[in-house]
Amino acid sequence: MIDLSGKKALVTGGARGIGAACARLLARAGADVGIAYRSRDDEANALVAELTASGVKAFAFRGDLATRAANDAFVAQAVAEFGRVDIFVGNAGVWPDVAVPVTELDDDRWHHTVATNLDGMFFGARAAVRAMPDGGRLVFISSTAGQRGEAGHADYAASKGAMISFVKSLAVELGARDITVNSVAPGWVDTEAVARPFAAEGRGRIEANIPLGRVASPSDIAGPVLFLVSPLARHVTGEILNVNGGSVLCG
Repeated sequence: MIDLSGKKALVTGGARGIGAACARLLARAGADVGIAYRSRDDEANALVAELTASGVKAFAFRGDLATRAANDAFVAQAVAEFGRVDIFVGNAGVWPDVAVPVTELDDDRWHHTVATNLDGMFFGARAAVRAMPDGGRLVFISSTAGQRGEAGHADYAASKGAMISFVKSLAVELGARDITVNSVAPGWVDTEAVARPFAAEGRGRIEANIPLGRVASPSDIAGPVLFLVSPLARHVTGEILNVNGGSVLCG
């Protein structure tokens, strides 16, 4: 039902996890897809080969997505190969998996988290919108932590909460161009990033606090992303779509 044939999509943090799931689903709907990643060459190249084999155009860009230079270069490559950017999915991010009280939270961790999760989204969105025709779509992956806070992870929660305000600001600003800007806010997702808290009996304790009784898969997040970039969501903007199994009910 969702047909994105001819659309040009970019996904940051696209080599694995949620980003790779988004890239696959966008390609399945017919979009050409560029992915940006930081270090996983083998995984990125394998994904590009998979997407290309499915019949769409695809490319991978390696760079530090916390920087302006990498985001500008990623979008420039997209323009060179695709001609424009119709869809931008801002997914690249970090979640330091060790809880640290604010009295012990050091400067380096704070700045690294904020640079990756917030600065990178700003740089990516700015570059993408400059290359985006009217009617484009932006979706950012935020978090339940940005909605309710997260003890021991003030850096992460602050970066995701700021992202949510960024989304709402852009939704108003870009509405006159019929560009929608939304966010998907996951709870726990079964990715490599959460291997430590899932170890031993950790996953069971986490799932016991989720009304649906399970942790999301990356594809559970990619589906709502696909919806938000599709014509089905053409009148949805500034929305934070919660995908957390009912664990955080905040509007």
